[in-house]
Amino acid sequence: MMIDLRKVPLLLFLLALFTTCQSSKTAREDTITMKQNLIIILPDDMAFGDISAYGNDKFNTPNIDKLAGQGVKLTDFYVPVPYCAPSRATLLTGRFPLRHGMTQNPAPDSGIDSIGLSDDETTLGESLQNKGYAARLIGKWHLGHQEKYFPVNHGFDEYYGIQYSNDMRPVQIVENTDTLEYPVDQALLTKRYTEKAIEFIRSNKNRALLKKAVNLWLIVTKERRTT
Repeated sequence: MMIDLRKVPLLLFLLALFTTCQSSKTAREDTITMKQNLIIILPDDMAFGDISAYGNDKFNTPNIDKLAGQGVKLTDFYVPVPYCAPSRATLLTGRFPLRHGMTQNPAPDSGIDSIGLSDDETTLGESLQNKGYAARLIGKWHLGHQEKYFPVNHGFDEYYGIQYSNDMRPVQIVENTDTLEYPVDQALLTKRYTEKAIEFIRSNKNRALLKKAVNLWLIVTKERRTT
């Protein structure tokens, strides 16, 4: 069979185009398959104007400002309830308090011990675990302080923190299901939470190569020096 050499450049171009398209398709598929790491930081008792990204000229928060500058800075945000447990349960489940059942705060020093997040609820942590994520929660939980309500029973592989508000008693650090420390020097909480978060990220840094990823929740509470 005779080949018209005048058409060879066109054939080479089409072959190169086809190869490029196939490579691009493979790259897109790899990107879609590769899960993204998630870090959710929920600051306790932080108001809209507490960081310099939102106009505060008394405090400089360059690292948080950098997140805002390189990402999306929202100017409107709504929560279903202006206090701890119901709003946290909504963040985890995507459901209103009257649906997920957490309408008040558990409070050990007030004898409110029997309420917590129901096993019937599917949390974001559980959904991500089902997709191959490693999930850890660090800091305040406040969705039940009996063991059946602990974070490790609601979609988190690991937990480190205080089960409720740090102005409730007793203030104690729980790791997974064990009481690790009592009393607690709360002046060290931010440092410890930061160290635990970095430790988790580093220990799971290769999971993305296995098409898995990490989901880290860092719940920041206000520090107190009382024990």
